[in-house]
Amino acid sequence: MSALPQRELNRLAKQRRILDAALSVFAAEGYSGTSMDAIAAKAAVSKPTLYQYFGTKEQLFTEIMLAERNTMLLAFDHPGTDMVAELHHFAWHYADTVMRPEFLSLARLIIGEAQRFPEIGRAYQAAGPDRVLAGMITYLTRQRDAGKLTFDDAELAAEDLWGLILSAPRNQALHLPDRIPTKPELARYIHNGLRVFLKAYATDPAKDLAQLQTITGTK
Repeated sequence: MSALPQRELNRLAKQRRILDAALSVFAAEGYSGTSMDAIAAKAAVSKPTLYQYFGTKEQLFTEIMLAERNTMLLAFDHPGTDMVAELHHFAWHYADTVMRPEFLSLARLIIGEAQRFPEIGRAYQAAGPDRVLAGMITYLTRQRDAGKLTFDDAELAAEDLWGLILSAPRNQALHLPDRIPTKPELARYIHNGLRVFLKAYATDPAKDLAQLQTITGTK
Protein backbone atom coordinates (compact mmCIF):
# COMPACT_ATOMS: atom_id res chain seq x y z
CA MET A 1 0.00 0.00 0.00
CA SER A 2 1.43 3.38 -1.01
CA ALA A 3 2.19 6.04 1.55
CA LEU A 4 -0.15 8.99 1.92
CA PRO A 5 0.88 12.10 -0.03
CA GLN A 6 2.51 14.84 2.01
CA ARG A 7 -0.50 17.12 1.56
CA GLU A 8 -2.78 14.55 3.16
CA LEU A 9 -0.31 13.94 5.99
CA ASN A 10 -0.21 17.68 6.65
CA ARG A 11 -4.01 17.82 6.69
CA LEU A 12 -4.25 14.94 9.16
CA ALA A 13 -1.59 16.49 11.39
CA LYS A 14 -3.46 19.81 11.44
CA GLN A 15 -6.73 18.05 12.20
CA ARG A 16 -5.09 16.20 15.09
CA ARG A 17 -3.64 19.48 16.39
CA ILE A 18 -7.08 21.07 16.32
CA LEU A 19 -8.66 18.12 18.14
CA ASP A 20 -5.96 18.16 20.83
CA ALA A 21 -6.34 21.92 21.26
CA ALA A 22 -10.13 21.64 21.43
CA LEU A 23 -9.97 18.94 24.11
CA SER A 24 -7.66 21.14 26.17
CA VAL A 25 -10.00 24.14 25.90
CA PHE A 26 -13.16 22.10 26.56
CA ALA A 27 -11.49 20.56 29.61
CA ALA A 28 -10.51 23.97 30.98
CA GLU A 29 -13.63 25.97 30.13
CA GLY A 30 -16.44 23.41 29.86
CA TYR A 31 -18.65 22.95 26.85
CA SER A 32 -20.75 26.10 27.22
CA GLY A 33 -17.73 28.24 28.09
CA THR A 34 -15.67 27.16 25.09
CA SER A 35 -15.55 29.36 21.98
CA MET A 36 -14.29 28.53 18.52
CA ASP A 37 -12.05 31.61 18.82
CA ALA A 38 -10.31 30.09 21.84
CA ILE A 39 -9.86 26.76 20.08
CA ALA A 40 -8.43 28.43 16.97
CA ALA A 41 -5.96 30.37 19.09
CA LYS A 42 -4.92 27.27 21.04
CA ALA A 43 -4.43 25.29 17.82
CA ALA A 44 -2.56 28.18 16.16
CA VAL A 45 -4.89 28.18 13.15
CA SER A 46 -7.13 30.85 11.70
CA LYS A 47 -10.83 30.80 12.50
CA PRO A 48 -11.73 30.18 8.82
CA THR A 49 -9.37 27.19 8.83
CA LEU A 50 -11.02 25.85 11.97
CA TYR A 51 -14.45 26.11 10.36
CA GLN A 52 -13.10 24.47 7.21
CA TYR A 53 -12.18 21.39 9.25
CA PHE A 54 -15.10 21.46 11.69
CA GLY A 55 -18.20 23.44 10.82
CA THR A 56 -19.58 23.87 14.35
CA LYS A 57 -18.57 23.53 17.97
CA GLU A 58 -20.96 20.61 18.27
CA GLN A 59 -19.30 18.79 15.36
CA LEU A 60 -15.86 19.41 16.83
CA PHE A 61 -16.93 18.08 20.23
CA THR A 62 -18.41 14.99 18.61
CA GLU A 63 -15.23 14.36 16.62
CA ILE A 64 -13.16 14.45 19.82
CA MET A 65 -15.39 11.80 21.35
CA LEU A 66 -15.35 9.69 18.18
CA ALA A 67 -11.55 9.77 17.95
CA GLU A 68 -11.20 8.56 21.53
CA ARG A 69 -13.90 5.94 21.05
CA ASN A 70 -11.96 4.56 18.10
CA THR A 71 -8.83 4.34 20.24
CA MET A 72 -10.67 2.43 22.96
CA LEU A 73 -12.18 -0.03 20.49
CA LEU A 74 -8.96 -0.77 18.58
CA ALA A 75 -8.69 -4.15 20.30
CA PHE A 76 -12.06 -5.15 18.85
CA ASP A 77 -11.51 -3.94 15.26
CA HIS A 78 -10.19 -7.24 13.93
CA PRO A 79 -11.16 -9.88 16.48
CA GLY A 80 -9.12 -13.04 16.36
CA THR A 81 -9.09 -16.20 18.40
CA ASP A 82 -7.72 -14.78 21.66
CA MET A 83 -10.71 -13.19 23.37
CA VAL A 84 -8.93 -12.78 26.69
CA ALA A 85 -6.07 -10.81 25.13
CA GLU A 86 -8.55 -8.61 23.27
CA LEU A 87 -10.49 -7.87 26.46
CA HIS A 88 -7.23 -7.07 28.24
CA HIS A 89 -6.14 -4.71 25.45
CA PHE A 90 -9.53 -2.98 25.45
CA ALA A 91 -9.41 -2.50 29.22
CA TRP A 92 -6.07 -0.72 29.01
CA HIS A 93 -7.07 1.38 25.98
CA TYR A 94 -10.13 2.42 27.94
CA ALA A 95 -8.12 3.23 31.06
CA ASP A 96 -5.46 5.14 29.15
CA THR A 97 -8.18 7.30 27.59
CA VAL A 98 -10.66 8.07 30.34
CA MET A 99 -8.01 8.49 33.05
CA ARG A 100 -6.17 11.20 31.14
CA PRO A 101 -6.29 14.45 33.20
CA GLU A 102 -7.97 16.43 30.42
CA PHE A 103 -10.73 13.83 30.05
CA LEU A 104 -11.30 13.71 33.78
CA SER A 105 -11.52 17.52 33.83
CA LEU A 106 -13.95 17.48 30.91
CA ALA A 107 -16.14 14.87 32.62
CA ARG A 108 -16.23 16.92 35.84
CA LEU A 109 -17.25 20.06 33.97
CA ILE A 110 -19.96 18.29 31.98
CA ILE A 111 -21.39 16.73 35.14
CA GLY A 112 -21.46 20.20 36.68
CA GLU A 113 -23.19 21.73 33.65
CA ALA A 114 -25.64 18.91 32.90
CA GLN A 115 -28.46 20.14 35.11
CA ARG A 116 -28.44 23.69 33.72
CA PHE A 117 -27.62 22.58 30.16
CA PRO A 118 -28.97 19.03 29.74
CA GLU A 119 -28.20 19.12 26.01
CA ILE A 120 -24.50 19.15 26.90
CA GLY A 121 -24.84 15.96 28.94
CA ARG A 122 -26.83 14.35 26.13
CA ALA A 123 -24.22 15.35 23.55
CA TYR A 124 -21.40 13.91 25.66
CA GLN A 125 -23.29 10.69 26.35
CA ALA A 126 -24.28 10.18 22.72
CA ALA A 127 -20.87 10.98 21.22
CA GLY A 128 -18.76 9.11 23.76
CA PRO A 129 -20.07 6.52 26.23
CA ASP A 130 -23.04 5.39 24.13
CA ARG A 131 -20.83 4.74 21.10
CA VAL A 132 -18.27 2.84 23.14
CA LEU A 133 -21.02 0.76 24.69
CA ALA A 134 -22.41 -0.06 21.24
CA GLY A 135 -18.98 -1.29 20.13
CA MET A 136 -18.65 -3.42 23.25
CA ILE A 137 -22.10 -4.94 22.71
CA THR A 138 -21.23 -5.85 19.13
CA TYR A 139 -17.97 -7.49 20.21
CA LEU A 140 -19.44 -9.42 23.13
CA THR A 141 -22.34 -10.64 21.00
CA ARG A 142 -19.87 -11.93 18.44
CA GLN A 143 -18.01 -13.81 21.19
CA ARG A 144 -21.27 -15.29 22.47
CA ASP A 145 -22.16 -16.43 18.96
CA ALA A 146 -18.72 -18.06 18.76
CA GLY A 147 -19.50 -20.01 21.94
CA LYS A 148 -16.96 -18.22 24.15
CA LEU A 149 -19.36 -16.23 26.33
CA THR A 150 -22.83 -16.86 27.67
CA PHE A 151 -25.41 -14.21 28.59
CA ASP A 152 -29.02 -13.28 27.89
CA ASP A 153 -28.63 -9.50 27.70
CA ALA A 154 -25.63 -8.15 25.77
CA GLU A 155 -26.11 -4.62 27.07
CA LEU A 156 -26.02 -5.73 30.69
CA ALA A 157 -22.94 -7.88 30.03
CA ALA A 158 -21.19 -4.89 28.44
CA GLU A 159 -22.18 -2.63 31.34
CA ASP A 160 -20.83 -5.23 33.77
CA LEU A 161 -17.50 -5.35 31.94
CA TRP A 162 -17.31 -1.57 31.86
CA GLY A 163 -18.10 -1.20 35.53
CA LEU A 164 -15.86 -3.99 36.75
CA ILE A 165 -12.66 -2.86 35.08
CA LEU A 166 -12.55 0.79 36.07
CA SER A 167 -15.58 2.35 37.78
CA ALA A 168 -14.04 2.54 41.26
CA PRO A 169 -10.72 4.26 40.42
CA ARG A 170 -12.38 6.57 37.88
CA ASN A 171 -15.02 7.68 40.37
CA GLN A 172 -12.28 8.33 42.89
CA ALA A 173 -10.28 10.37 40.37
CA LEU A 174 -13.37 12.40 39.41
CA HIS A 175 -14.00 13.42 43.03
CA LEU A 176 -10.37 13.63 44.18
CA PRO A 177 -8.35 15.34 41.40
CA ASP A 178 -5.17 15.14 43.46
CA ARG A 179 -5.48 11.38 43.87
CA ILE A 180 -5.02 9.88 40.40
CA PRO A 181 -4.35 6.11 40.57
CA THR A 182 -0.93 4.87 39.51
CA LYS A 183 -0.47 2.24 36.79
CA PRO A 184 -0.04 -0.57 39.35
CA GLU A 185 -3.22 0.58 41.12
CA LEU A 186 -5.13 0.62 37.84
CA ALA A 187 -3.78 -2.83 36.98
CA ARG A 188 -5.14 -4.18 40.27
CA TYR A 189 -8.66 -3.04 39.36
CA ILE A 190 -8.46 -4.00 35.69
CA HIS A 191 -7.11 -7.50 36.29
CA ASN A 192 -9.58 -8.20 39.08
CA GLY A 193 -12.46 -6.86 36.99
CA LEU A 194 -11.54 -9.11 34.08
CA ARG A 195 -11.30 -12.11 36.41
CA VAL A 196 -14.78 -11.45 37.78
CA PHE A 197 -16.20 -10.90 34.28
CA LEU A 198 -14.72 -14.15 32.94
CA LYS A 199 -15.92 -16.12 35.95
CA ALA A 200 -19.43 -14.82 35.34
CA TYR A 201 -19.66 -14.97 31.56
CA ALA A 202 -17.01 -17.25 30.03
CA THR A 203 -18.14 -20.67 28.82
CA ASP A 204 -14.75 -22.08 29.82
CA PRO A 205 -13.71 -19.87 32.73
CA ALA A 206 -10.86 -22.10 33.90
CA LYS A 207 -9.11 -21.88 30.52
CA ASP A 208 -9.73 -18.14 30.14
CA LEU A 209 -8.63 -17.33 33.68
CA ALA A 210 -5.41 -19.27 33.09
CA GLN A 211 -4.88 -17.27 29.92
CA LEU A 212 -5.46 -14.01 31.80
CA GLN A 213 -2.97 -15.06 34.45
CA THR A 214 -0.39 -15.70 31.73
CA ILE A 215 -1.01 -12.27 30.20
CA THR A 216 -0.94 -10.32 33.44
CA GLY A 217 1.51 -12.40 35.46
CA THR A 218 -0.96 -12.46 38.35
CA LYS A 219 -2.79 -15.18 40.23
